[in-house]
This record gives sequence, C-alpha cells and structure tokens, in this order.
Amino acid sequence: MDGIVLHNETKVGLLYALKEMTRRETAHMAFPVKRQSKDETEPEPRAAEVYITRLPEMESYAKKAPFILHQVVTGMDDLRNVNRGTGRDGRLELQSSAVIRSVFCVYHPDEQEGGLALLNLMEEMRISLLKYPILDRVFELDMTEGINQAIYPDTGERGTAPFYIGEMVTTWKLPPVKRMDAARVINGLPPVDPMKALEKKG
Repeated sequence: MDGIVLHNETKVGLLYALKEMTRRETAHMAFPVKRQSKDETEPEPRAAEVYITRLPEMESYAKKAPFILHQVVTGMDDLRNVNRGTGRDGRLELQSSAVIRSVFCVYHPDEQEGGLALLNLMEEMRISLLKYPILDRVFELDMTEGINQAIYPDTGERGTAPFYIGEMVTTWKLPPVKRMDAARVINGLPPVDPMKALEKKG
C-alpha cells in the first residue's frame, strides 16, 4: 500500500469511507457460500465481503460471492452558482463530485430465495445510505441525483443463477479544493493575502 493515502478528502478517501460503512451496516447479514472443489465440507454462511476498485480475482466472482464492490465511475470539478442568483447576486464556487458504482453479488441454490437475498442486501444498503448520507463528516450523498438501482436477469441465456447480481449508482459531493489567487501568484506574491487572513481571524 506504499504511496496510497487511505484516509483523505479525495475519491480514494470516499471509497475507503464507503467500504467501512458498508461492512458495518451489512455485517449482521449471512448468505450461503458456494462449495469449491477444495472444500472438504459445506462452507458456513457469511456476511458479504466488501471490495473497492476491483475484485482480487475479477475472472472468478463465483469464489468471492457474497460480495459488494465499490468503484469510482466518473468525477466532476466545475464552477457552480451556489446561491442561484444572477449578476451581482450570483456567486460561483468550485464544486467537486464523484459517481460510485456498487455491485452486489450473492449465491443461492434456490432461485426465488437467491433473488430475495440479493434484494435484501441491496435494500439494507439503500436504507443505510438514506439514514446516514454523510461519510467521515466530509462526503455527502447527492440526493438531487438520487440512488439508481438495477438487478440483472437471473434466468434465460443472460441469466447468472445460482449467482444473483445487481448494482447501485450514487453521486457524492467531495470537499472542494481551495483555489489559489492566480493574479497574486502571477505577480510573484503568496496565493493568499496574509493581511486578509489576519483580518478574518480578528
């Protein structure tokens, strides 16, 4: 993990905060585990493991189920009118956001129970996000974008049974980067006027 900052106010910090929250909120839920060729006995049901960015073995999700995978899909940094005014009343501020795709996967030998198990896990996460929309006191769930969910087909040619997969897409507000005063920097001055900083403290 050399060179990776685990806890900060960037998209990396958001992923780790989301991972911690997901583990905490779903730890009480146990799901069946598919028996592998190396298993001498039937595996005990367990809580979903939580991963970020990628699965350790992406080509073998059958070995990892049940699991939840959080990934950053897109990010945006732009200037927005924070007070919705115009002209002199308008004020632009730098705003930052990230879109997170969360993949849910469970295993179950029974198709009906498998579909319900997946929905139950996704609902637990959805309700937790609505109850606790702020992570680490800095990342805020953007409800103007809402929580989007999809469940993949589990029967037919595109079916995944006995594995059941769904996804959830959420948008998060990130702490904006403090902008430097470009005009001061160009003229060889510190980016922040020390006198104004003292006035604010006073």
